Amino acid sequence: MLDRLNRLNRTLKSCSAFLEWSRGLNWKWLAIRVVICCLAAVTQAQSATEYQVKAAFLFNFAKFVDWPADAFPGTDAPLQICVLGSDPFGHEFEEMIADKSVNGHRIEVIHPSGVPQAKACQIIFVASSAKQQVREVLHSLRGASVLTVGDTAGFAGMGGIINFVLDDGRVRFEINVKAAERAHLKISSRLLTVAKLLVTDEESPETK
Repeated sequence: MLDRLNRLNRTLKSCSAFLEWSRGLNWKWLAIRVVICCLAAVTQAQSATEYQVKAAFLFNFAKFVDWPADAFPGTDAPLQICVLGSDPFGHEFEEMIADKSVNGHRIEVIHPSGVPQAKACQIIFVASSAKQQVREVLHSLRGASVLTVGDTAGFAGMGGIINFVLDDGRVRFEINVKAAERAHLKISSRLLTVAKLLVTDEESPETK
């Protein structure tokens, strides 16, 4: 199972590397199409479970988001991914990100006891087991420089930044750009391009 998760991550890593290499070139649309194909290949992998795919995406989101400097207590502080609610990923996720880093920040997976402890994290995944507390969680985090990710219907419309959705059996995601701006986070246009939907607070999503 861990081997599958690592293969998924390597596929996304290759796509990320291509994007970095192609930055500034005039063949922008080629890069976008390659990303879409890479993501589609990952999400349609027969051997991968839904949450293995989501775990690989969750780690790679960190590569396409810029946090303000004060979101970290120090330049070498870890980038913490918090899981609120029952952890659907299992220990394989922690093994997959072991020794991984993004922009000099080592990745850590944390299981906070509540929102006050989670505010120190850079990414918070709100598990579906905590869906009854989604509004409370998002209200408590409003204005904090935290990338909120969920997989509950309406999560992005309620003010979450990224929400996983299933599209014909494939894992995709929608993004609330305004929520990201409130959190002082800059999401790469490359990630926005491959999102299934761009969502505004409590409004109808815009299909892409």
